[in-house]
Amino acid sequence: MNDLPTTNATKGPPETLLNRALETGASLLQPLHPPKRLCAHLNAFHTYASQPGRHVETNHYCAHLNDDVRQCILYDSDQPNARLIGIEYMIKPHLYERLPPQERKLWHSHVFEVKSGMLIMPTPPGVPEAVWEVAERKEMEQVVELYGKVYHLWQTDRGDELPLGEPQLMMSFTGQGQFEFEKVVGERDGRFGTDWRKAEGRGGIGVPVVHGDADGCWKGEGKGEGGK
Repeated sequence: MNDLPTTNATKGPPETLLNRALETGASLLQPLHPPKRLCAHLNAFHTYASQPGRHVETNHYCAHLNDDVRQCILYDSDQPNARLIGIEYMIKPHLYERLPPQERKLWHSHVFEVKSGMLIMPTPPGVPEAVWEVAERKEMEQVVELYGKVYHLWQTDRGDELPLGEPQLMMSFTGQGQFEFEKVVGERDGRFGTDWRKAEGRGGIGVPVVHGDADGCWKGEGKGEGGK
């Protein structure tokens, strides 16, 4: 567990056997319909809108509300004891373009995440990599055009033992020079057994025109405290 991208333990003692038993029983009896809609696990890096370059590795577990809107639960790892650190909504361009200008500045594009190989859909155990690459490519063809709005609730990267302070608006990276791309993404790839270089460019996936109001933090429009 020491190679997980977390920097601190959650405050409090381990879960008791009683709570584990209650948890197991409840999960068997309750329908839990919303979580069952989750259909994709994506991994990428977010940056603080108020501190561009300060980054957090984020595991997205996403569901479709419909063909135009997705909603994702964000965790700090892909392990059973992962901490829920935020939420992300993704929408298609025709919805984004109808938003008020000030609202559009809170959203980010996914073009660089997809085309650089930063964004991955980790291969499930036992699934041949060649087979999964087809599924991942289909996912990337859709995500590349979406706009995302992200808030992180738990600043795990600064060592917080609990979700402290106000929610932090997060953004996406739009170029390799904005952080130590090869080092940071390479360390992630080592844990997931992937390689961003294989996906770089993702040939054949088109590059949509990004709206000028998106990715505000790279235009001096960061919001929120976000400080260490």
